[in-house]
Amino acid sequence: MTDLTDLGVAAIRDGVASGEFTATEVATAFNTAVAEAQDALNAFIVTTPDAALAAAAKIDADRAASKPLGKMAGVPIGMKDLFATRGVQTTAASKILEGFKPEYESTVSQKLWDAGAGMLGKLNLDQFAMGSSNETSAFGNVISPWRRPDDTAPLAPGGSSGGSSAAVAARLAPAATGTDTGGSIRQPAAFTGISGIKPTYGRCSRWGVVAFASSLDQAGPMARDVTDCAIMLEAMAGFDPKDATSLDLPVPEWTAALSADLRGKKVGIPREYRLDGMDADVARAWDEGIAWLKEAGAEIVDISLPHTKYALPTYYIIAPAEASSNLARYDGVRYGLRDLPDGAGLQDMYAATRAAGFGPEVKRRILIGTYVLSAGFYDAYYTQAQKVRTLISHDFTNAFTQCDVILAPTAPTAAFALGENSDDPLAMYLNDVFSVPASLAGLPAMSVPAGLDRNGLPLGLQIIGKAFDEQGVLNAGLAIEQRAAFTARPARWW
Repeated sequence: MTDLTDLGVAAIRDGVASGEFTATEVATAFNTAVAEAQDALNAFIVTTPDAALAAAAKIDADRAASKPLGKMAGVPIGMKDLFATRGVQTTAASKILEGFKPEYESTVSQKLWDAGAGMLGKLNLDQFAMGSSNETSAFGNVISPWRRPDDTAPLAPGGSSGGSSAAVAARLAPAATGTDTGGSIRQPAAFTGISGIKPTYGRCSRWGVVAFASSLDQAGPMARDVTDCAIMLEAMAGFDPKDATSLDLPVPEWTAALSADLRGKKVGIPREYRLDGMDADVARAWDEGIAWLKEAGAEIVDISLPHTKYALPTYYIIAPAEASSNLARYDGVRYGLRDLPDGAGLQDMYAATRAAGFGPEVKRRILIGTYVLSAGFYDAYYTQAQKVRTLISHDFTNAFTQCDVILAPTAPTAAFALGENSDDPLAMYLNDVFSVPASLAGLPAMSVPAGLDRNGLPLGLQIIGKAFDEQGVLNAGLAIEQRAAFTARPARWW
């Protein structure tokens, strides 16, 4: 029998339904893989093998009783530790929430359990989803399963969903949840040679997800291929009355409508994304992607997104401002860490708790956010950034009068070594240069593997679509996937 950990979402679900193997056998295989890799990769903060087995046993019992099975029946997944899970520690990779066990379940995770998925554990991430390399976690760095040839330097798995990307790429999970605020699904997917989609803002509920920047945060799936992402997104998405930003729209049958035939479609190539000094391998992969979509029947058109150059500074005003407000709730009073020095007053407790509980990057972003929201600078920075955000959104609206989807690189480089950019926050922030514009506009966007660079590391291509048109994004992604024929996987060294 095929190694069960080599199977993706669709293959596992269909195999369990047909009786080729049991959900318990699948969960056991992945539990073993997680345990074997944990010390080397540090992809999980908490493992929950018993939960995976319990969910699998229920699926096996339901199948034996001829009960209907859900879209994710028998599929064990990793849950990014930003989603509240009832009775299981939820930390957002921070010391300030260490030991916090919610009495409630996030809407997205509950939808996945209702669809038949089981939980292998809570995945590591950049603290409060702030980072591009998974080096800001209070529980240690996640190590990418990829290595450069003849080089043992540990590589970044991308961020903030680095635990998710590493787990899927290393075959520790067939799929995982991610969240994307400025590229945190797409960039790690590109770094590790997997697929990931950020749906339209509001498509997946944010209720029960630890907030970073509320007008940007969006949950999405990360998996081996486009079809698996579509299946998982169908299970995750849907209206939630508990989330005021949730879209009250039916969930389309994206999987059934998947098609790599792009005849009659137009693909926009934004000239502003051709940066000076662009990495040669990234540029080559982009050109190959253009050729593949043309081969799939699409017409290629040149488009302009003139405010692109302002997207990154706009994001790094708006996101920290919202983070400053959201993270004010962590004060040592109601839950999580409390640091109460002898003789301290309330203000001293706030300061001591936050000093001990937040990491340097979180503190940096809170300070930036508090500064741009302060009375003297609110109009100069935050108000101006919101105006530019509107202009960026208008750029996309105008571009989509000429095309159906947009093709661009996902990240400016392949994975870099851990520690390579950690002393230069600006260099780290530049990892989001291609992914942030779609986030500011709330548009669906996906990364799919496009090939390897000169060092044998994965590169990703990004497809951006119109609001609510996840189908168009998935179809273009499938067209690239079929033509790229990406089968590379990290050589097992752990």
